[in-house]
Amino acid sequence: MQVVYPCCRGLDVHKKSITACVLWAEARGEKRKEKRVFGTFTRDLLKLSDWLRECSVRQVAFVYASHCASFGRCEKMERRLSEGG
Repeated sequence: MQVVYPCCRGLDVHKKSITACVLWAEARGEKRKEKRVFGTFTRDLLKLSDWLRECSVRQVAFVYASHCASFGRCEKMERRLSEGG
């Protein structure tokens, strides 16, 4: 199977936590996965943003509940990642 995206990442956003997962397709078909859980306070989102940047993540797929209050903050984090700052 052909690799379309060598690095995939996603966020599962809840009211009190965000689970982040990054998947890499490496040489010879090997795969690597790293998953972490973060809180939803601003300081936690900044840590999440820093970790995603360390993983060279520029775009993120979100899964969230419509009642989730932290989604707006996640959108700001997504803009921060895409702007590189």
